[in-house]
Amino acid sequence: MSHRPIHSADLPKPVGPYSPGMGFERLIFVSGQGATVPATGKLSGPDAASQTEQCLANLRTILQAGGSDLQYVLRCGVFLLDMKEFTEMNGVYERVFAGHRPARTTIQAAALPGEGLRVEIDCIAYVP
Repeated sequence: MSHRPIHSADLPKPVGPYSPGMGFERLIFVSGQGATVPATGKLSGPDAASQTEQCLANLRTILQAGGSDLQYVLRCGVFLLDMKEFTEMNGVYERVFAGHRPARTTIQAAALPGEGLRVEIDCIAYVP
């Protein structure tokens, strides 16, 4: 048994010494993803909705690089800068997951790593 890092050229560079994803057997553990648009290196927008959309797009990129996708996500962790934005985040989350309902924890974080970052999402998925 061994683990393998999962990277993609279509992702923003990690802000620390970690892999965007780590595969182990048929599981993929995806590090928290912010709302940085890979092509520009800038945040997707100032609001929770646009940032949630980009976080999930970044998650999907890592999952696909590891042979999985959003419909195989088992669990997500959602970190919000302000819990008042829960409804905004949740609407995008529900639309993007399109009926798939992974287990999830959502918390309000005291701070997130990046100026203007309002949402960060991580996940665990499997490779079908």
